[in-house]
Amino acid sequence: MRYFSAQYIFTNTGAPLKRGIITTDDDGLILKVEDTGGRLNDRALLEYYNGIIIPGMVNCHCHLELSHLKGRTKRGTGLGSFIEQIRDLRGSDDKTIETAARQTDRLMSDEGVVLCSDICNTEDTFSIKRNSRIKYINLIEVFGIDPSKAEKRIEEALLLKQKSEEYGIPCNIVPHSFYSVSLTLLRLLKQTGEKNSLTSVHFMESAGEKDFLLEKKGPVAESYIRSGLMPPAPETVRSHSAGVKEELTCNGNLLLVHNTFADKETISEVSSRNNTFWCLCPGSNLYIEGKLPPVHLLIDSGCKIVTGTDSIASNDTISMLNEMKILQQSFPFIKLADLIEWATINGAVALSATDTYGTIEPGKRPGLILLSDPDLENLKLLPGTYSKRLI
Repeated sequence: MRYFSAQYIFTNTGAPLKRGIITTDDDGLILKVEDTGGRLNDRALLEYYNGIIIPGMVNCHCHLELSHLKGRTKRGTGLGSFIEQIRDLRGSDDKTIETAARQTDRLMSDEGVVLCSDICNTEDTFSIKRNSRIKYINLIEVFGIDPSKAEKRIEEALLLKQKSEEYGIPCNIVPHSFYSVSLTLLRLLKQTGEKNSLTSVHFMESAGEKDFLLEKKGPVAESYIRSGLMPPAPETVRSHSAGVKEELTCNGNLLLVHNTFADKETISEVSSRNNTFWCLCPGSNLYIEGKLPPVHLLIDSGCKIVTGTDSIASNDTISMLNEMKILQQSFPFIKLADLIEWATINGAVALSATDTYGTIEPGKRPGLILLSDPDLENLKLLPGTYSKRLI
């Protein structure tokens, strides 16, 4: 058995415990959680840390297979240009892709990620995930603005889903976004994913998406034209809220990813869909668009918030803790307890994994993560705060 304690323990089951004690077996199963009232007596084999212990973190949005593009894309060019860069750069040899993805997986694990929903366009990362300390859920992503190719895109996705299942990795087939999927394809996806336990969609990530959906104009349309991908008569949903309410399965949980340009009206309309979670990836938003989502509006609207890192191709790091730091610095009114909940228990709820993850309580194996060098007096993260996995 092992015994852990720290200045504070955020269990997500109540108020933080001051110098509490967590007892686990050697495999990380929580056996006991003690509230010492802050009075910690000497105990043999006790591992004490001058920081904050939290449950393992849940990365609700990642693109592990793009890890080899670290440092290769240009910052601040806008979404249309960024997608063109990814399209031009993502091809590489298998060894380069695998090595980079393996390094990213190890880094995420060491820094505290225990569960991750990961976007997949290929099977490049499946063997890594099968042997990882992180539990992955594959989201087989489909895109295609040309309705004449919709059935082919579904066939490709079904083949990739089969591969994921052969590796023993749970998966769901999902659309990339409303601006990158024709209405024909979106409706086929709704049929294919009718029983999805989890659906995700890149949502209101750029200002130009509305223009494209409404008038088929703007920077998104220009990007398609430059790439030779614009069909003669593009067909899309008429709005983001219509896409959610009319063209996605009502089953399972829904991750709306990015939300950088979400507005009050859309948030209100979409919130009628049960089990919807709003995933924030602030590092990526700053990297691509130089703008952050309206977090205050999401909070005031009672939205269920989770966090993710996006890919290292669109971020400076692949660190969940760094996402928390960005949110704290940009929105100082957010309490540390809320940031921790968004990165842990809320993610576990969104990914339907609360039987194991999200809280520190007997019977679970959530992982234990140490936040070292925080501001313990004010319970804030500091620039030098770092995270590491304890178990």
